[in-house]
Amino acid sequence: MVFNRFLFLLIFFLLSINISLAQVNSDSTAISKILQHLEDINISGQWFLGFQSNDINNKKSNEFLLKRGYITFEKKFSKNFIGRITQDISVDQEGDGEGDVELRLKYGYLRYYADDFFIFTKPFIEFGLVHRPWIDFEQKINRYRVQGSMFLDRNDILSSADYGITITSLLGGEVDADYKKKVNKDYPGKYGSLTIGIYNGGGYHAIEKNQNKLFEGRLSIRPLPEYLTGLQLSYTKVFGKGNIELSPNFNLDLGSLSYENEFITLLFSYMKGEGDQSGNLYLVNNKNVSTEGYTLFSEIKFEPLSSSLFARYDFFSHLFEEKRMIVGIAYHFLESNKIMIDYDINSFNGIDHPSEKSIELAIELRF
Repeated sequence: MVFNRFLFLLIFFLLSINISLAQVNSDSTAISKILQHLEDINISGQWFLGFQSNDINNKKSNEFLLKRGYITFEKKFSKNFIGRITQDISVDQEGDGEGDVELRLKYGYLRYYADDFFIFTKPFIEFGLVHRPWIDFEQKINRYRVQGSMFLDRNDILSSADYGITITSLLGGEVDADYKKKVNKDYPGKYGSLTIGIYNGGGYHAIEKNQNKLFEGRLSIRPLPEYLTGLQLSYTKVFGKGNIELSPNFNLDLGSLSYENEFITLLFSYMKGEGDQSGNLYLVNNKNVSTEGYTLFSEIKFEPLSSSLFARYDFFSHLFEEKRMIVGIAYHFLESNKIMIDYDINSFNGIDHPSEKSIELAIELRF
């Protein structure tokens, strides 16, 4: 009797092992297939970390902080189709969730690459949560997003991403490989580039609150591609409605002059318009508010020392005037990574608001 029980248990045990091995083999095949798909997915990240000391109306504070973080997954489905998802990581600054680390979608789109035709080189279309024309272009020239957002984004006029469709193309071929390697590989059209799109209008962080859409387009021209390759003239036009039920007008004209070479980068932009994308300027006094301003960015590069000096001045006028001055020094390592120290002072005219000063040590990490 005991032997029979032992024999039964032995047979049961051997069958269990056989079933488990078959399951492991099946799982291994499934895992192998998953890994094959993962090999085609490009994963990248970008992190802005810092230590900041602030002085607001003689009230001092300091803190370590996560300024921003991005994690991107990109999948190439075919020669012409790619998909991208970018998670935006930030710290909630207000409300019930103040201090919480937030995760939201910055980009989530399908991109289709079309064939070259006429003067249009490497044209593509993005559909979903996509890049918008101006700020994406500006950030490829002013590469100090780690310090803070760009001029129009910082003043809540435009956003860098939105729900909609974007069409982009280089113009007339590409600049030479030496320029792309030593100066700038982004938007390398020999005669410039073009981007246009239609969007919900509130930005990637807002939901649609009316039935109107926003048009934004940018045209950049290289007038002397053979002699002054880094010189570009740009014009950006935005028109539509602010993202509230009342749908106030939002119009913006922006002209820009930029120049880049191995040693310096210069960017000057002037804007004039009425309203903003969110509709907030309309709500202030129940009418459209005129806006005007400019920004000047400069960078001097010391390539042998892998370092650079940079400065930026912003002037923005709507119900009051706001002036911002930023100066800093950066050390660059492992291609696009940098460590920097900057001083930022912000002052206001026409409003009872204290000036804001800060000095920070910031690190931009990419992988």
